[in-house]
Amino acid sequence: MARIDYADPSKASERTRDILAKNRNANIFRMMSHSSDYFVQYCRLGGAIRSRGELDPIVRELAITRTGILCEAPYEIIAHKRIGKNVGVTDEQNEALANWQAATCFTETQRAALAFTDEIVKLNKPTDATFKAIVAKLTPGALVELQLAVGFYIMTSKFLETFEIDLQPVTEVVG
Repeated sequence: MARIDYADPSKASERTRDILAKNRNANIFRMMSHSSDYFVQYCRLGGAIRSRGELDPIVRELAITRTGILCEAPYEIIAHKRIGKNVGVTDEQNEALANWQAATCFTETQRAALAFTDEIVKLNKPTDATFKAIVAKLTPGALVELQLAVGFYIMTSKFLETFEIDLQPVTEVVG
């Protein structure tokens, strides 16, 4: 059960209600909408991360889901495994993410991105070797997008866990 009550959409601004409706009034967004200005900007950046840029969507979703795993955020893991499937992440890849290093279902680029993700979350920044490996696989733009996606979903995972956001049925969860 969430640590504080979710915001009441009926008391929100029209803009906030519109964003909530587009996101099926998911619990994370209902909680975040307590601060409507931050909520609107959060959704704007989140939308850009998930739908714009040049980073391969499969690489993005693998990194986001791995971030959720490392941050121990079940809501995020469930949401982004589903989103990942919608962009081409296989069931085998989703299942292997907890121990990706031992798996054979990831491409070299995906493995480099997962190592990069692990080190951002665990070490605060990637080692030189890991950074050089991902630089060899991505354009500068895609690399920036990958780092921002991981950072954004560290924040999101911590938000989910701080407020103990309630899980919803998989069909309703939007990450």
